[in-house]
Amino acid sequence: MDLSNIPLALVVDDDAMILMDACDILERAGFRFHEAANGEDAKALLAVHADNVTLLFSDVEMPGETNGFALARYVAEHWPWIEIVIASGRAEPRLGDMPDKATFLRKPFNDRMVHDHLRRTLPDQKMPVQLRRAV
Repeated sequence: MDLSNIPLALVVDDDAMILMDACDILERAGFRFHEAANGEDAKALLAVHADNVTLLFSDVEMPGETNGFALARYVAEHWPWIEIVIASGRAEPRLGDMPDKATFLRKPFNDRMVHDHLRRTLPDQKMPVQLRRAV
């Protein structure tokens, strides 16, 4: 099976249940994914896989030195082609927290919220076929 036409997302959340749910939602949207439990693990995965990553989907509050906002800024600086969605149920982004191209999604989220958000924010060439078809 050729996976080159299936966009790759990096999903980052320290809560295992939310991570699993986010991965399932993105998989139903048409993404394949890598997952990380914190910003440092995400950076390590990006060092190897960034050339193939289409989307960073990250929580804000995580253990370690790199929260979701810092990870978003790091990704935008090093890999500007990666689209960025930051999600949180508690933290609200303030001016300068996120790079200009990043978008914010409030938790708790569900399939419809995430899929609608991605349809509105992803460029057509980065949108999975399933999201283009389902309206």
